[in-house]
Amino acid sequence: DLLSFRLKFIFGPCAVPALDLVDQRSVTRVTSPSGRTLYQVLGSSGKLYTCYSSCHFCTCPAFGFSVLQKSESLLCKHILAVYLSQAMGACQELSVSEEQLTSILLAEEEDEG
Repeated sequence: DLLSFRLKFIFGPCAVPALDLVDQRSVTRVTSPSGRTLYQVLGSSGKLYTCYSSCHFCTCPAFGFSVLQKSESLLCKHILAVYLSQAMGACQELSVSEEQLTSILLAEEEDEG
């Protein structure tokens, strides 16, 4: 259809997988009482990735390699899925405590380290 054609034209090969993630409702907006927000995306491999739309960052290996190291892409399928889910109102919603949000952030840091 026209939407997927336009997305593929702009975002390349990650467009269709990103749309699949949106269709599967794989994107969750995680919000704490202070208003801090992050997104978690259940990837096609079954792994959960954390995305920060405010600074355009994802914890997946493809983002680290294709976007940060090689500058071959603007984004990965997980970040595109976050943006599409936001635009389409298709995010799951999860409210967590400040402590739970901190735990998510620390767990990501340990995975990266």
